[in-house]
Amino acid sequence: MSFDTDVLISGAGAAGLTLAIDLARRGVSFQLIEQNMQPFSGSRGKGIQPRTMEIFEDLCFVDRVAAAGGRYPPLCQYRPDGAHKLSLLTEAEVFPTAEEPYAAPRMLPQFATEAVMRERLAELGHYPRFGTRLTGFEQDPHGVTATVEQDASQQVIRARFLVGTDGGRSFVRHALAIDFPGEALGVRAIVADVRLEGLDRSAWHRFQLGSPATQIMICPLAGTDLFQVQAPVALDGEIDLSAAGLTALIGDRTGRRDITVCSVSWSSVYAMSARLADRYRVGRVFIAGDAAHVHPPTGGQGLNTSVQDAYNLGWKLAAVLAGAPEALLDSYEAERRPIASNMLRLSTRLLGEAKQGTMRRDREARQLDLGYRGSSLNAPGSMGGKVQAGDRAPDAPCRGQAGQPTRLFAVFQGPHWTLLGYQPHNRPSPIAGARIVTIGEGQELVDDKGHIVAAYGIDPGQWVLVRPDGYIAGIFPSEGLEAQLSRYLARILPPSLAGNRRMNAE
Repeated sequence: MSFDTDVLISGAGAAGLTLAIDLARRGVSFQLIEQNMQPFSGSRGKGIQPRTMEIFEDLCFVDRVAAAGGRYPPLCQYRPDGAHKLSLLTEAEVFPTAEEPYAAPRMLPQFATEAVMRERLAELGHYPRFGTRLTGFEQDPHGVTATVEQDASQQVIRARFLVGTDGGRSFVRHALAIDFPGEALGVRAIVADVRLEGLDRSAWHRFQLGSPATQIMICPLAGTDLFQVQAPVALDGEIDLSAAGLTALIGDRTGRRDITVCSVSWSSVYAMSARLADRYRVGRVFIAGDAAHVHPPTGGQGLNTSVQDAYNLGWKLAAVLAGAPEALLDSYEAERRPIASNMLRLSTRLLGEAKQGTMRRDREARQLDLGYRGSSLNAPGSMGGKVQAGDRAPDAPCRGQAGQPTRLFAVFQGPHWTLLGYQPHNRPSPIAGARIVTIGEGQELVDDKGHIVAAYGIDPGQWVLVRPDGYIAGIFPSEGLEAQLSRYLARILPPSLAGNRRMNAE
């Protein structure tokens, strides 16, 4: 059967770009289309959470993101009496640790984040097709036949899978008739990227001189000369988003006439809602990112959840395309939909707090504790210590036997599985698609500062299997390791590799 590509991705925002980068590094053929004629130009999702920074490290552009953006500034809250107070957005200043190398969120406007991602994709030899709109598709047991329109002409693309990363108004979700239940939150707001005079860039300025409905926030956007203006507005009626209109709005809500908007580079008026798709998959078609969940912007969760959706789906698509059981793809919805459900609750709760004048970003917002403990992909009978199957695999600095300093994240980096053995009694047979690394005196890695043992709580002779997306699949004893791995990997690996694994075990 003839196919034009393995995966057709509709939507070249953060989720679509993440999926494209992951598939590209795995050698999977794909086409990434975007109906808009040019990249998104707004700041909308400006917060990059620590867990997403870890993903960006794995995808080889985390330092580019860090260099392009900056840290969140302190919050400066202005009171009706003219006084103001500086405070941190987090409950306390947070610092990197051995287990969590990215402790605090970074600020980078969404347009700049996506620009870095497109650059990384180009390094891998791929580019989005802008001005290309998905107009219809049909699927059968073997693939998807999609019709796209570009420059007033139509093209038919035959793909094995289709992924809709096409935003909150997702054409793919509508075409699949997937319900999108939720609620309108009774808040309409503006967001605008502007150049202005009259405020310094050392703080995120928040004015609430009257009721919560009249507050306004003005945040300097790291890595740019822009400020982001956010404010609730009336539920209906036209809003003047010109430079003069925003200057007047700022003056009315701050009581100051010395703040002047010089130009507006992007603006939007939107009504907040919280909605979650009933399904993430119908046959050979998937949805991810805002196509699967929409929510208020509070807490900086949206772009990050979208990136992590795609990161979860990418390795599974690649495995199935290589011959792994298609049941593996069922775990995408099972793992990611509960994460989105909790994220909606968090962002909605933070919106309620913001209405009352409280802005805080605690550990939950940083997404480092998210995991899949109930996943069907967790190895049955897996041992549990400080970490368990389904948990995020912590980082840990260590030393290579040749003397060079390294980290577990450097070992994990790439599209492979990783099997870590701590002071092992013996070494298992090689596993195609996996990297086997032993830890201890005389082994490949030396835990000379004890960071690995502290992070994982493992005992001599134990083995930790880490998935391609950095989550723990199982923790095994040395006794019977070969047989346990063979049984587990037979559910995950393509039959040819699983068969070789069984032969080696025997």
